Amino acid sequence: MLFFVILIGYSQKEFHVFPKTHSISPGKTTGNGSLNQPWDLQTALSQSSETVNGGDIIWLHEGVYNGRFYSKLSSIINGKYITVSSFPNEWAILNGNVSGVSEATLTVNGNNVTYRDFEISPTNLIIRDESVEGFLPFGGVSHNSGENCQFINLIIHGNNGLGFGSWKNTGGTIISNCIVYNNGYKGKKYAGIGEGFYVQNNSNTKTRILKNNIIFNNYYKGIEVWSANKKASNEYVKNINLDNNVVFNSGLVSGRTVDNVIVATNDRNGINIAKNIQVTNNIFYHNTTLSEAIENSDAPSLTLGFNNNSPVENINILNNIIIGRKDALRVLSAKSITFKNNTIYSGYARLFKPVMKYINNTSWIFENNTYYTRNSKPIRIQGEIDYSVKQWQDIYGLGINSKWKHFKEFTSNQKPIITKINTQENTYRVVLFNKEMNDVLVDFSEYNLPSESSYIIKDVENFKTVLASGKLNESSKVEFKMNVDRDANKSYNNFGVYYIEFKKNEKIETESFFERFLNWLGI
Repeated sequence: MLFFVILIGYSQKEFHVFPKTHSISPGKTTGNGSLNQPWDLQTALSQSSETVNGGDIIWLHEGVYNGRFYSKLSSIINGKYITVSSFPNEWAILNGNVSGVSEATLTVNGNNVTYRDFEISPTNLIIRDESVEGFLPFGGVSHNSGENCQFINLIIHGNNGLGFGSWKNTGGTIISNCIVYNNGYKGKKYAGIGEGFYVQNNSNTKTRILKNNIIFNNYYKGIEVWSANKKASNEYVKNINLDNNVVFNSGLVSGRTVDNVIVATNDRNGINIAKNIQVTNNIFYHNTTLSEAIENSDAPSLTLGFNNNSPVENINILNNIIIGRKDALRVLSAKSITFKNNTIYSGYARLFKPVMKYINNTSWIFENNTYYTRNSKPIRIQGEIDYSVKQWQDIYGLGINSKWKHFKEFTSNQKPIITKINTQENTYRVVLFNKEMNDVLVDFSEYNLPSESSYIIKDVENFKTVLASGKLNESSKVEFKMNVDRDANKSYNNFGVYYIEFKKNEKIETESFFERFLNWLGI
């Protein structure tokens, strides 16, 4: 009797959703969220906190969910989240390539909800050009309001618009381990429209965090920490952290190269100033040979500031790799900035004239950076003068412990950059550079993986195909292939971003059905 009481109590906290088109168990508006009477997705996302509240889980079962969906889920239990997730070992896909009022496939309003482990991608999308008859615009996620939400392990790609918009009234949001690519379209007036991320924050106490995401090959910029409002009356681009993201080849699919990341506003009133922004441990890359001459074309990887009336303030740029062409790093307008321990590969680190009135101020700190450029004077004040690292230090007191190297010295044995994905079991992100495009041996010995664990490797630019598989040997080293098949809109083979997933050797199942069932319940 006790077991069945526990079972009933537990089942009330788990709800089930199936596509309306499911052949066996279609989701319905008249369902009750049970496995026998599942909801359709919009019905599930429309539940009040009286029905679905913190600690509850809404399981999305395998299939394609056609529609533009609006979530008003909200937990009112302090410290507990509602979770919306694909059911274990199944995968849900939200398809917004249908007529609808919403601009995004998934619009979110509500507090304390975790959305994780599903895909937002259209099916049968052919027209990506606004000037072609039949063009249908729609984005991926629009997080309009609601604090302390989490978006984890989402794959957002191929949508005819913005990949992910997280707007000003959504403080405390965490977006992590998402893969966001190929969103946007060719506009009537512009070569490419549609960023990977567009983020804001008006909270004075709650920080927005983008961490461990991979963003690439969107039609426009990779991440915009930004507001285009020219006449703002309050500030709402502040308290944002970008940490350990990989952002590359923004705009490539639309035939141009644009900012992988921009931190700025266009406020002419000087009120809405981008401030208190942390950019740490990221990798920003645009296609460049890394061995031949740096291409003399625009390919900005990081831009700070935009309008002279609203220079960015308290911006910390730490421990990043910034790779582009003639202008990988651009500082257009910045009142206070800390720029430390970064690696820059570029024609120049380019500073624009409006910053000159601030750089004697102690609020500017440049130190411990390495510049790989074609010229021994890597700091360029646009239209005026170039400085060597020593001159930069002697004249302005900037550049302490920094060094310049010729771009050809950018090493082919750059250490692999490994990140353990804490939201996926035994999964690691690996970023590799090798200018000769040779395969790279990566050492996983520090992670104490069991010998002879099986593994699969995926190239994120061809994510649904296994690139390689094998078993881990006693050395704990795994070979990664650099010279992989990629089309014209993909990365050069001197750079690669991979996922590797390890699995322990399968053991014979010895638990009874009853024991496995209790484990599944978490009892």
